[in-house]
Amino acid sequence: MTVHFIGAGPGAPDLLTLRGRDIIAACPVCLYAGSLVPEAILDHCPEGATIINTAPMDLDAIIAECAKAHAAGQDVARLHSGDLSVWSAMGEQVRRLEAEGIPYTVTPGVPSFAAAAAALGSELTLPGLAQSVVLTRTQGRASSMPDGETLENFGRTGATLALHLSIGNLARSVAELIPHYGAECPVAIVYRASWPDEQIIRATLATIEDSIDPGIARTALILVGPALGREGFAESRLYAADYDRRYRPQSADSPWSEWQHGDD
Repeated sequence: MTVHFIGAGPGAPDLLTLRGRDIIAACPVCLYAGSLVPEAILDHCPEGATIINTAPMDLDAIIAECAKAHAAGQDVARLHSGDLSVWSAMGEQVRRLEAEGIPYTVTPGVPSFAAAAAALGSELTLPGLAQSVVLTRTQGRASSMPDGETLENFGRTGATLALHLSIGNLARSVAELIPHYGAECPVAIVYRASWPDEQIIRATLATIEDSIDPGIARTALILVGPALGREGFAESRLYAADYDRRYRPQSADSPWSEWQHGDD
């Protein structure tokens, strides 16, 4: 018996991975985070499967269901929204399962920041503007922030920031970021990326507070950085005609020429 943690993606049911779909279809028990995982994904569960919404459950109750399935020799599909590597609460469940001697696997999912960037039609790393993306959040009720992980510190890098779980702290975030990015720095808020009711708000740090719909209070991602403006960046050397690379050597004495034309 195995508990299979599966990243169910940002919202659209067809953004579930094929691996995740196949595991769900093979598990007689499914535990899913009902507040964020679309119910359409549950259509992949086998007929007669035990399906449990964990939204109203605490950690002890969730692990108890896993232990119950373990005793019965039943595999569990444990569905979380987005990807499991960030803010999924998987770590605390894994620690409990390891203590109980219950095996588990992890299947990644499409993260919300990637779905938000796709909705914007934006690359978050543009030459000369940004070559890093910082995934972070602001202080909230569920988890505190380590002392060094502040918006001021991240803002000093000039990287593209993807602020999760922070829409309620928008005013404070703007105030902390303007000294580092400038008031005219582009900002985008993507509400419920990939869901049917997705909304996109584009503005600047100076105008974003006046631009956002007051009804957007959760499940929104804030993206900040010059790359969102999609202006003033250089073209990558990757596809430049005079760029010498292993798949497109420029001359017979290129260091990649022997690699390309040598023995198989």
